[in-house]
Amino acid sequence: MGLFQCLKPEKLFHRLLKRDVMQSPLRVRLDLFDSYHVFSSPSNQPAASQTVERWCVAPGVQRVQIRGSRVRGALFLPPGEGPFPGLIDMFGGVGGLLEFRASLLASRGFAALALAYFAYEDLPSCLDEVELEYFEEAANIVLGHPKVGGTGVGVVAICKGAEIALAMATFLPQITATVCINGTNAFHGAALHYRDLHISPIPYKFECVRLTPLGPLSFFSVIGDTRAEANQGSIIPVEKAQGQILFIVGESDQIYNSKAYAEEVMERMGRHGRKNCTLLSYPGAGHLIEPPGSPFCPCSWSPFFVLPLMWGGGAQPHAAAQEHSWREIQNFLWHHLCPTGSSKL
Repeated sequence: MGLFQCLKPEKLFHRLLKRDVMQSPLRVRLDLFDSYHVFSSPSNQPAASQTVERWCVAPGVQRVQIRGSRVRGALFLPPGEGPFPGLIDMFGGVGGLLEFRASLLASRGFAALALAYFAYEDLPSCLDEVELEYFEEAANIVLGHPKVGGTGVGVVAICKGAEIALAMATFLPQITATVCINGTNAFHGAALHYRDLHISPIPYKFECVRLTPLGPLSFFSVIGDTRAEANQGSIIPVEKAQGQILFIVGESDQIYNSKAYAEEVMERMGRHGRKNCTLLSYPGAGHLIEPPGSPFCPCSWSPFFVLPLMWGGGAQPHAAAQEHSWREIQNFLWHHLCPTGSSKL
């Protein structure tokens, strides 16, 4: 995996993302030279070349486009009749629909819904507020599928998606296993609405955006203080969650102080006598903790900023965190979503 994890973009600040996971693999050409070349030129030809194909889907995995009454996404189903444990997969502030993690999870036996919630098709272009009914409908779509078994749904999410996932675990009884990757413990920037419930957000402090020496923006100081008395009404009352919660945090995350937020949740749960959450913390890992083999991306462009964002982390510890956390995420989901604790594949 190290060969792929250390890939660097030819275009500065670009992030390698596989968009079309079903129709084509990611192709990586490997060239072997008989000596070291500082600069490339037409005269420097490799002694041997090989193209490696990396698929995000196993043979037999199906993709079903989801257009419910308002839910938008793609449901990936493992081969076979099932029943399979079901889950929802979400990303963060980049918006749109990203499918590579859901397709990989389906390849490992989960019915996985890659869920979009803004900046996709007819959804709002910006996330001005979070209507939890939307995510409740998505959970019911997964639970209602004939190939999905069990009485609960899992959630895997990162960044803003992890913030929403924590609210889903708190307020939706359908959610029985939640994985929050580098998220927060409060609502920031966008209010939460659910039936008669309203949680006002902690405002972003955009005046605190910092330009780093390398050029990307640091978002770290933009997030308001979750321990301030004035912000306590924005904290998610996670002690109400009935399901299990796994926090995955990178200690060198440059978007959120993710470890501190997860530790605040652990403290809060302890005060209420709750023991249904676990924290895995990775020194040297940055914000974008993804499945193993994903190239380390310390900074890249975001569609909502004029300059690239700093994600943080170091190449080797981040790669190690991706490998370890991917195994732990799957074990956690199997244990809490599937009574037998083993894959149907």
